[in-house]
Amino acid sequence: MNLVKTDIDGLVIIEPDVFGDNRGWFYESYSKKKYAELGINADFVQDNRSYSAVKGTLRGLHCQTEPMAQAKLLTCTRGSIFDVAVDIREGSPTYLKWVSVILSEENKKQFFIPRGFLHGFVTLTPDVEVLYKTDNYYSPENDRSVCYRDESIGVEWPCDEPVLSNKDSSAPLLKDSDIHFIY
Repeated sequence: MNLVKTDIDGLVIIEPDVFGDNRGWFYESYSKKKYAELGINADFVQDNRSYSAVKGTLRGLHCQTEPMAQAKLLTCTRGSIFDVAVDIREGSPTYLKWVSVILSEENKKQFFIPRGFLHGFVTLTPDVEVLYKTDNYYSPENDRSVCYRDESIGVEWPCDEPVLSNKDSSAPLLKDSDIHFIY
């Protein structure tokens, strides 16, 4: 297993060891012990799956506010996504910086996103399935969205006219939201 550090402390990409032969392949998608050895000590309590039928479906930018904030460990089990995390921890040296990674069924990479980040992705293929672990339970009262094209963040999405939910198409700018994480 290989840990790839990004330009933002705590935000990492995991490249699992994949063992294949003429029958197919195998890899450990999660081992609490091995991830702790890599410095990922999240106590995951919930697994989520999402399916997007159409290429260009954008989900995000999302987070949950305290006390229900979530760290996430994501992987794409079918298709391919452009996955993004944005540091929104006020006082952080990387405040409003973002990192992206391509997650796909082929590369089997995982993206660990700590608490205090916005998260979103756009599908690069049709028929995409994403699996992610969270270290806190889903809370509708704490669920928040920020406009995916917020200029203060400036994510360079690889899609000009994404397919959006009503929630995401009407999401406020970060400055107009009630989201506040402190570094």
